[in-house]
Amino acid sequence: MKSENYMDENILVCVYYGPNSERLIRRGHKIATMSGCPLYVLNISKESTEEFDSSQQEYLTQWESLSQELEIEQFILKSNEDRPVQEVIAEVCNEHNITQVIIGQTAQSRWEEITKGSFINQLLRTLPFVDIHVVSVDRQVLIKDNIYEKAIRAYLVDDEGIYRVCFELPNKFLYEGLFFKEIGTDFDNGRFKFMHENKTFEIEVDDGYIHDDKIIKELIS
Repeated sequence: MKSENYMDENILVCVYYGPNSERLIRRGHKIATMSGCPLYVLNISKESTEEFDSSQQEYLTQWESLSQELEIEQFILKSNEDRPVQEVIAEVCNEHNITQVIIGQTAQSRWEEITKGSFINQLLRTLPFVDIHVVSVDRQVLIKDNIYEKAIRAYLVDDEGIYRVCFELPNKFLYEGLFFKEIGTDFDNGRFKFMHENKTFEIEVDDGYIHDDKIIKELIS
């Protein structure tokens, strides 16, 4: 609910697929809580929902769960969009009387900025009466994200107390999730991400097996 002192404030967080999205939502939630105003979360995709891959579906589920957890006013998905991103954001801002927009720092090269123009400047021109907050992406998050291949669907199974991931649907499994394989290895080394009671967990995988199984044992106990 809005506080009486901030009746005209409405905040919109724009998220894209990546590890920084949760950070943006939580930053927006913190600002909205301090201001006592509603928070909206927006994702814009060129693909239709039927074309989403497993990684996109996983992020979508995470955002919806996080929106429920933080009691966000509304999670808005604009799929199958061929319009410029700033136009879609402007449309949502007009529909919900948004006064502040939070976006992540774009990974735009200097050459792209010269030839195509700065996205932030384009957004400022499209939304002259809206405050724009730009949250920088953590360098460590970017480095970590770039050492993994594209996520694939995987299953966590229990072989008599030994936990491992497999990539074909087994008869019985503990969790379904996404496996991020490390680039440059022939072994199944990487990270397995899954959800338990609307919360996201991530565990290390070494050649297909989970050696540090403390988290799993705590969840299934």
